Amino acid sequence: MSPVYLLLLLIPVISAQTFHWGPCSTPELQSNFTLEPYLGEWYEIAKLPAYFAIGECVQANYSMREDGTVRVLNSQVLNVLNGSRWVVEGTAKVMEPKEPAKLGVQFTSFLPYSPYWVVSTDYTTYSVVYSCTDIFERFHFSYAWILSRSPTLPTVIVDYAKKLLIEEGIDISKMTHTDQNCIV
Repeated sequence: MSPVYLLLLLIPVISAQTFHWGPCSTPELQSNFTLEPYLGEWYEIAKLPAYFAIGECVQANYSMREDGTVRVLNSQVLNVLNGSRWVVEGTAKVMEPKEPAKLGVQFTSFLPYSPYWVVSTDYTTYSVVYSCTDIFERFHFSYAWILSRSPTLPTVIVDYAKKLLIEEGIDISKMTHTDQNCIV
């Protein structure tokens, strides 16, 4: 299948993504990343558009499973569901033991693991995450998230996270703030 034909088939998905020509960026990731202190609840503060995260009050909860993988519970409040909270469960795992900040996440068993790269975190306040899917090194879809352990994050930390992404060659011009003021 030609890349142009594939691109045409993906137009509906592309409209809800951050699309760029060329290969993915390869940012420097969190050094000495440790999974255990990263587990727990995270609130989405800001993100690049993603077709799978269109709601408000987006949260993720990570917990260790007995088999060494991570249980991922992502939830969001969707207006299309009358403001109901929608939850999806997935699995994450360290993809390369030598690079523990490079995780993969999977929400259905018939799709491969998607990148979930921890660019920076202090484990207790914030996390900056990047994901990118490269298509034939011709174009890519990138995602980025600024996460917090609480529903709000000081502006100085949000600004730091955005600056970090920009310095790593990640275009955040389409980044949006996530509303965390939901009552469910």
